[in-house]
Amino acid sequence: MTVNKDLQYERERCTFDPLELTHLLDGGLEKTQRRREREQFFLDDPDLQDNVPVKYKSHKEVYEDGVRKACKVLQKVRELQEQGKAGMDVFTHILGGMFGSGILKDGNPLVVHYAMFLPAIMGQGTPKQQEYWISKSWGGNIIGTYAQTELGHGTFIRGLETTATYDPQTKEFILNSPTLTSYKWWPGGLGHTANYAVVVAQLYTKGECRGIHPFIVQLRHEDTHEPLPGIKIGEIGTKLGMNATNNGFLGFHNFRIPRENMLMKNTQVLEDGTYVRALNDKLTYGTMMFVRVVLVHDIASYLSKAVTIATRYSAVRRQSQINTEEPEAQIINYVTQQYKIFPNLAACFAFRMSADWIWNMYNNVTAELDQGELDRLPELHALSCCLKAVASSDAATGVEQVRLACGGHGYMDASNLPATYGLVTAICTYEGENTVLLLQTARYLVKAWKLAVSGQSLPDTVQYLTILTAGVKQHPWKNSVNCIIKAHQAVAAGKIRLATENMDRRIRSGVSAEDAWNQTSIELARCAEAHCRAFIVMRFVQSVQEITSVSKELRDVMQQLCELYAVYWVLQRLGDFLQFSPLRNKDVPALQARLEELLMAIRPNAVGIVDGFDIRDEILGSALGAYDGNVYERLFAEAMKSPLNQKSVNESFEKYLKPFLKSNL
Repeated sequence: MTVNKDLQYERERCTFDPLELTHLLDGGLEKTQRRREREQFFLDDPDLQDNVPVKYKSHKEVYEDGVRKACKVLQKVRELQEQGKAGMDVFTHILGGMFGSGILKDGNPLVVHYAMFLPAIMGQGTPKQQEYWISKSWGGNIIGTYAQTELGHGTFIRGLETTATYDPQTKEFILNSPTLTSYKWWPGGLGHTANYAVVVAQLYTKGECRGIHPFIVQLRHEDTHEPLPGIKIGEIGTKLGMNATNNGFLGFHNFRIPRENMLMKNTQVLEDGTYVRALNDKLTYGTMMFVRVVLVHDIASYLSKAVTIATRYSAVRRQSQINTEEPEAQIINYVTQQYKIFPNLAACFAFRMSADWIWNMYNNVTAELDQGELDRLPELHALSCCLKAVASSDAATGVEQVRLACGGHGYMDASNLPATYGLVTAICTYEGENTVLLLQTARYLVKAWKLAVSGQSLPDTVQYLTILTAGVKQHPWKNSVNCIIKAHQAVAAGKIRLATENMDRRIRSGVSAEDAWNQTSIELARCAEAHCRAFIVMRFVQSVQEITSVSKELRDVMQQLCELYAVYWVLQRLGDFLQFSPLRNKDVPALQARLEELLMAIRPNAVGIVDGFDIRDEILGSALGAYDGNVYERLFAEAMKSPLNQKSVNESFEKYLKPFLKSNL
């Protein structure tokens, strides 16, 4: 393999060993080796390779090929497990954003089975239900999905219209879709793949609506795969991306399921219809929280792929002249190009470190819930909501920024940037629309602010409010990461205070609490975003400070990326910092200069940093971002795969063009 000379030069002048970064991200040398062996095991299989790019296939072919590949992948997972070479982590690796989107480029029709159906049973089922359903779902005849969202309701779960009415005579629930808008809409794999679903419906028993509850429902015959009587099911059609995911619709007409099919870990319906309430109704949302936590990892993966593509391409692409006496410059030497790419490069690490932290928190809180301890559930819910919202929004913007940084070639499917954008921008909506999630976090923050004002203790992630409500005078501005952390917290606290005061003022003037919330919702969403940014910056800084087992050269690079991320967001939200933090107008020029210094410091190591992500070409799937940097040869090779290039004259010439041209004579 001949490597592009510009890319080779970048690697030769890198100040640290990219492999050291790879080991850091993987968690050590052994884990890197295991990941690489696993990737090799899958990527060497000819059945998992694409001879025809996805975009040249019909919608039907995309889905059918997705099913074929997904089944092959899971067969190979079983092989690894039988050989003792894989634990449960293999599913996270294979189905996750990095590797999963490398093999199944337009979505995976089986992913919801593992990502939501099984976790829902684990989180909501009794031990007896778990034992029964997990055994059937793990190696049996069940392919599941998670049917919550409806045609007329998404994030507002309490508004769902699907009903499950208990019949004590037969000890069954009767499921119905009373309106068109009550049809389930969007669940991955629901269209033609899944034969079972966890269905979220409004429970009715003894004439009362008890709110939403989860039920396991068989949708199709296990042998014929035909829909069961009373089930109306299909696929919702093509989308911006993820077209192999097989998102579907589902309607019920007097469809009966046994009482035992209600997941009853938290709430129960007894045989006579008596309803036994959960200790906390928020426990029903456990699956959604799990998915949001996992998604932050996927978001970091998608963004790292996009940034790798843009960074390598920017080192290879030469365009215009910085100095008229010199040849055309690598576009990575333009500071404006660095400004588009490097903050997004830093964000990959910021999101990953935040994701690692909240994953540990999720596992700890889940263990506490099993012991009946619910104290930290609201904090986890609030943080998972805003992290998913901010990370997905930033990553979608970031992928688009780096796509634009690649000029016209970034617009081509061969760059893999359009498909990557399709994957990441979808996350802005599913598992909770971002604005709604920010407002859910805001409810928690308003309560936390009032607790802080009254002098009560607060959970760790909002502990900064206690300091700032005490009126402690802020120190003068310094261009240090510790100062910037405190400034982010001051901004968040200031926004939370203002939003709370404005809402309370509206209520005092006679506006209802509900209307006051709505009228203040712009401020509330912004204070939730500010809180999340304060958390991400603080988590990034602390995580980098905790890295001690690496070389000084790599630690310096990590500190530069960390500081760049922190400084970048101060300058992006300059008005907020001038309003709420000790930053003053006279401090801004030095902050801007520091940003430019950091871009310059990162520049020689940019290619080395993305090499450290260790993303194989097959997973990256990009003519612009391949390791060898042979961009133009790869673009031309991809163009030649077009069905239109298989004949020198297309049949449309004889059918349409030629008659049209002759008609002009």
